[in-house]
Amino acid sequence: MIRLVLNVLWLIFGGWLSGLLWLFGGAILALTVVGLPWSFAAWRIASYSFWPFGREVVWRDAATGREDLGTGGVGVVLNVIWFIFAGWYLALTHLIIAVVEFVSIIGIPFALKDLELARLALAPVGRTIREKP
Repeated sequence: MIRLVLNVLWLIFGGWLSGLLWLFGGAILALTVVGLPWSFAAWRIASYSFWPFGREVVWRDAATGREDLGTGGVGVVLNVIWFIFAGWYLALTHLIIAVVEFVSIIGIPFALKDLELARLALAPVGRTIREKP
């Protein structure tokens, strides 16, 4: 029940905007065709941005038990390119929002989720979202 309340509050106070912006960014990346690997990562982040409580971010091989695009050398290269062109300032945005949320006691759970989003924004390729056990 508490997860539902936190997710609804998150959605009302900015989660919808964050999720929509990640969806939009993924769509723009998909239009370029070259950006397809990153567009799928952006859409996963959008899903997490809309409804983060009760879910966690994990490396894809930890979630599935297999190695794929994001866990090998290709994933590292894709994450380095992402970090240079988009990741650092997207993470910085989530970090600034988290600092503002930390100011109030009520905002601390939301700040922690924004810090997770900042970490995810730094290197999203090879990560997936799963329900917490």
